[in-house]
Amino acid sequence: MAARPRTHKVNIPNLYCKLDRRTSKVYWQYRHPITGKFIGFGTDGDTAREAAIAANSMLTEQQSKQINFMVDMTIKNTTTKDAGIRIVDWVNKYLEIQEERVLHGEIKKTTFKTRKSCALVLSKRLPNVRLSNLDTKSIAAILDEYKVEGKARMAQILRATWGDLFKEAQHSGEVESGFNPAMATRIPKAKVSRARLSFPEWKAIYAAADKLQPYAKNSMLIALISGQRRTDISNMKFSDVWDGHLHITQSKTGSRLALPLTLFLPELNLSLGDAIKQCRDRVVSKYIIHHTRPHGSAMPGDPIGSNGLSRVFMEARNMSGIKFSKNSTPPSFHEQRSLAERLYSTHGVDTQTLLGHKTASMTEKYHDDRGAD
Repeated sequence: MAARPRTHKVNIPNLYCKLDRRTSKVYWQYRHPITGKFIGFGTDGDTAREAAIAANSMLTEQQSKQINFMVDMTIKNTTTKDAGIRIVDWVNKYLEIQEERVLHGEIKKTTFKTRKSCALVLSKRLPNVRLSNLDTKSIAAILDEYKVEGKARMAQILRATWGDLFKEAQHSGEVESGFNPAMATRIPKAKVSRARLSFPEWKAIYAAADKLQPYAKNSMLIALISGQRRTDISNMKFSDVWDGHLHITQSKTGSRLALPLTLFLPELNLSLGDAIKQCRDRVVSKYIIHHTRPHGSAMPGDPIGSNGLSRVFMEARNMSGIKFSKNSTPPSFHEQRSLAERLYSTHGVDTQTLLGHKTASMTEKYHDDRGAD
C-alpha cells in the first residue's frame, strides 16, 4: 500500500507545521535555535517558508559577527598575519569615503552608484576575509565567473573598482603600500557587440521618426550635428545660445564647449543654428528638446530625459525595418555621436575638440566604424 502524500513537506531548518484536526487548518511555527521557543508563522505555507529562510539567514549572519568579534578581541594586541580589518568592514568605510567625494564634487553620483554595487559584490562574496589576506587568486576566480557568463565588460568594471578600493586602503594604512591584488589580475577583454550606425541607416530611422512626437526628429538632428551625449542634449537650453555659439558644459567630464552656430554638416545640408531654429515651435519652453504635448506626468515645454531620447530613438529604429546582425546589439541613440565623428572627420573638422575628448585615443575609438560603412 502506497504511503499517503505529504502535502506539507518541510525541508527548512527550524520550521514546523501542525495540523489542527478540528478546523483542518495547517499552522506553521518557527523554533528559535538558541532559545528553543516557538514563534507562530500563521497558515500561509509560502509566507512561512520565506520568513523561516530569512530568519535562519539573519541568525547565521549574527552568529558569524559574534564569532568574528571574539576572534578580533583575542588577537587585538598581536601583530600576526591574522590581524587587520575584514573586507565587509572596509567596504563600508570605503563607501563612506566615496560619499564624501560626491559631496565635494570629486566624483559623480553615477560613479558612486557603480562603485557601490561593485564593492558590495566583493563584500558579499568574501565578507569575513581580512583585507590584507585577500589574494589575487580569489579575485581572479570571481572575475572569471563573470567572463564565463559573457559579462566581460562587468568584469572590467569590477576589477577597476576593486583596484580603487585597495588604493584607498593603502592611503588609510589598512594594507601595505603597493598591496593591490585586484590590479595584479589580467584585464578582462570585452568584445564590443553594439553595432555602429551608418548614415543611410540614420536617414531611414530619421524618416521613420515622422510618426513620433517632433522631439524625436529634433533630437536626432541636434545629436548628429553637435556630436554631443544624450544627457547634454536633454539639458540644452535656448539661453545657452549667445555670441553666435551654443555653450555646453558636458555633464560627464565637466568640459566646456562653445560650438559655433555655423557648424555645418554637408550630409544634412544644415548648420547647428538651423537645427536649433527647427526646435522652436508654438510651445513655450526654455529647453531646446522638449515635450509638445502632455505625456504621463510631463507637460508641454518640459525637457526630455536622456532615457526618453533613447526610447524614441529605439521606437523609430524598430519602425524603420532595418535588420541588424544577430551577433550584435542594435545601435543606440549614443551611436549618433560616433557617426558624427566619422562624418565630420572626412571634412577636416577637429573631432577631438568637437566631442570634448581629453585624449586622441578616445576619439579613435569613436572613429572605428566596426564595419558599418
